[in-house]
Amino acid sequence: MSDFDSNPFADPDFSNPFQDPSVTQVTQSVPPGGLEEYNPFTDARTAAPGNASKTTPTAPSQNTQPAIMKPTEEPPAYSQLQTQDQARAQAELLRRQEELEKKAAELDRRERELQSHGARHHPNTAVIVLAGRKNNWPPLPEKFPVGPCFYHDIAVDIPIEFQKTVKIMYNLWMFHAGTLFVNMFGCLAWFCVDATRGVDFGLAMLWFLLFTPCSFVCWYRPLYGAFRSDSSFRFFVFFFVYICQFGVHVLQSIGITGWGTCGWIAALTGLNTSIPVGIIMLLISALFTALSVGSLIMFKKVHALYRTTGASFEKAQQEFATGVMSNKTVQTAAANAAANAASNAARGAFKPHP
Repeated sequence: MSDFDSNPFADPDFSNPFQDPSVTQVTQSVPPGGLEEYNPFTDARTAAPGNASKTTPTAPSQNTQPAIMKPTEEPPAYSQLQTQDQARAQAELLRRQEELEKKAAELDRRERELQSHGARHHPNTAVIVLAGRKNNWPPLPEKFPVGPCFYHDIAVDIPIEFQKTVKIMYNLWMFHAGTLFVNMFGCLAWFCVDATRGVDFGLAMLWFLLFTPCSFVCWYRPLYGAFRSDSSFRFFVFFFVYICQFGVHVLQSIGITGWGTCGWIAALTGLNTSIPVGIIMLLISALFTALSVGSLIMFKKVHALYRTTGASFEKAQQEFATGVMSNKTVQTAAANAAANAASNAARGAFKPHP
């Protein structure tokens, strides 16, 4: 027990650890302010233990930039499903934007129409009836003795989704009229080299003078009115007349001699008589063929649009019945017939029997 009661620090051979030179050197390097005011981050570098008292703290550099962590890997790419969803959403937005643009254009068209022509509200049918329209087709000079017969403005009358189709049909009608006009000169050239072809030249003039206005009135104007007012009856009129017109185009392309057209048969016949005239007739035959093909293509396109408008044969019957009954001439004739029938019945009732 005596060993435990003895004081080890009282031993003369014991060396105080706090008197060690390394410890005293570190304690002497502490700044004068004490550990409470010591900031190790103000030193640019750690001073050597032996030179601690000789170093002075330096201020941090003004150009020091914050550390930026750079990613070691690229972010993962979007999955295929996310890409498809984004593409579908973008397509839906584009579709809605296109619809809004169409509606805005339609509203702008109607506003311009009302501003340019004026309008009045019909109390019975609750529709806007345009007033003050001035016929502008055909575009004839003001001093011409005959004025325009129709009002024709595709940008005003036709909805924007059908304007392109109506413009193509109008250009097709103009191409038809131009082909008949050129056919007239082709038959004239044929008559100049062959005196027996006077009938063809006469019929060519007749076809130009007859088919040009009739085609405009009989199938283009019904098509124009059908798209303007969404009329099922006018659609059926157009289809019936245009089928007949297509048949005429096919016959004109064939070019039976004596029918007044420079078709393929007539062109080959004229080629035997005169090569230059035959070449002209072949070119006209190509125009008739192109006209037939274009007519068939546009017929199918108009029929496809007709099926999307909601028109039907029942609606055409109703429109026809309504139009006939609202016609003043028909109403007058019906009233006269009813009055005559009533008067005849009254006379028969008061006539004395034998």
